[in-house]
Amino acid sequence: MAKTICIIGAFDTKGEEHAFLRERIMSRGHNVFTINTGVLGSTTLFPVDIEANKIVQSAGGSLEQLRQKKDRGEAIKVICDGAAKLIKSLYDAGKFDGIIGMGGSAAATVVTCAMRALPLGVPKVCVSTMASGDVSPYVGTKDIVMMPSIVDIAGINRISRIIISRAAGAICGMVEIDIPKA
Repeated sequence: MAKTICIIGAFDTKGEEHAFLRERIMSRGHNVFTINTGVLGSTTLFPVDIEANKIVQSAGGSLEQLRQKKDRGEAIKVICDGAAKLIKSLYDAGKFDGIIGMGGSAAATVVTCAMRALPLGVPKVCVSTMASGDVSPYVGTKDIVMMPSIVDIAGINRISRIIISRAAGAICGMVEIDIPKA
């Protein structure tokens, strides 16, 4: 039975990579629900279900004001706060069964902030350059799987094609498995 997997990330700067991830998940027969955390814009490569303005509104802010300030640190904080609030309500409403995101340090901060708002047992995968070091700030006490990207999330190449495909397989396998009753 098809499940719905949430793809969360900065589609403004990583649209190509998320489009590839989306295609790999859909090739396994699953549906996708997409959330753009990018404050600079979006993508035309695939349909986006929730844009960054909704995330910023969840944090009580304005995307236009955030753009005008041009303060990356503040943008990350606002997007983290809004993403955590929004992702929990979307999960509670049954919009998705598992979540995956990818990117560098800023993206990993935002993606895992949203993931930490979800209950234990919800499949969570983050592909990041940050996964090769101390991941405790990203994972905290949650069951987030951190997968090293090996290379920067900067286009589809011979290495990223493998890593993103394996990450898609991981999240698909996680949502497909039935959990036995105790």
